[in-house]
Amino acid sequence: MAAAGGVSPLRSCLLRLGSWRPAGGAGYSSSCSPRRAASDEATIISGTQLAKEVYKEVQRDVESWMSLGNKRPHLTVILVGDNPASHTYVRNKMKAAAAVGICSEIILKPKDISQEELLDLTAKLNRDSRVNGILVQLPLPDHIDERTVCNIVAPEKDVDGFHIINIGRLCLDQPSVIPATAAAVWEIIKRTGIQTFGKNVVVAGRSKNVGMPISMLLHTDGEHERPGGDATVTITHRYTPKEQLKIHTQLADIIIVAAGIPKLITADMVKEGAAVIDVGINHIHDPLTGKTKLVGDVDFEEVKKKAGFITPVPGGVGPMTVAMLLKNTLITAKKLIY
Repeated sequence: MAAAGGVSPLRSCLLRLGSWRPAGGAGYSSSCSPRRAASDEATIISGTQLAKEVYKEVQRDVESWMSLGNKRPHLTVILVGDNPASHTYVRNKMKAAAAVGICSEIILKPKDISQEELLDLTAKLNRDSRVNGILVQLPLPDHIDERTVCNIVAPEKDVDGFHIINIGRLCLDQPSVIPATAAAVWEIIKRTGIQTFGKNVVVAGRSKNVGMPISMLLHTDGEHERPGGDATVTITHRYTPKEQLKIHTQLADIIIVAAGIPKLITADMVKEGAAVIDVGINHIHDPLTGKTKLVGDVDFEEVKKKAGFITPVPGGVGPMTVAMLLKNTLITAKKLIY
């Protein structure tokens, strides 16, 4: 049913995610993403704090949804094998879901589960009316084809946004369930007030789950059915020579890095005042402590001296990814797209 003024609830939601257009048109000053006047270092974007804002919004919307007589949203996660990182990620998702009032459950399966059995389980969940959202935690064991599994999840329950229909609709600027990491980057940019209209963006990393959807969101038309960022986007990848990567990043107003290479982006590759969003997750040996520590793809300590905005790892894109997953679960529960 259309909202007041003839705007559907979904369209209203998408409009809020539209590209940031300056009030004065395309000729606005590039000082929209400067360094803070009181500091020589970048503004550090707290993904943890932004995620708290999203959690509050989702919790409020869940309560409102249920007050109308609707059932509580329900998320089911299939976790295969004993990958420690996957188990940690899933625990974080379950904890966050409980905090916002979303029911959740984990279905644990051994690493030697057959692909056929996994597909049958997923198909069963597709038919289960109590389940609104399904997530198959990646990566899967080598003997299972991830694309086949992603495509068996019903598009209307695909909270990861990895089904071929959701990806296709995303590429056609139509409403879809947006992959959570890409949605997290998009939301960080919007909530921080970083302008995208007419800006140069470099996305380092071309994965179909992260780099590609981020690029689609940022370069597409802000007036389309699923509004985009109206930026000029360059995608680089593992075969982009480092010297060419540097040429591209030095021209970029926004650099988004999702390559899985520690210190891929160094200070000499970043122009003054640029926004740097680090999606990388790398575990490296810390010679000072002798322990393993989590770092991103950016040389954070040096780049923050030059950038205008920067996300840390941990505490940047990661928390927002979980928050956007819960937002996707609410979207699927309310059937806003399908």
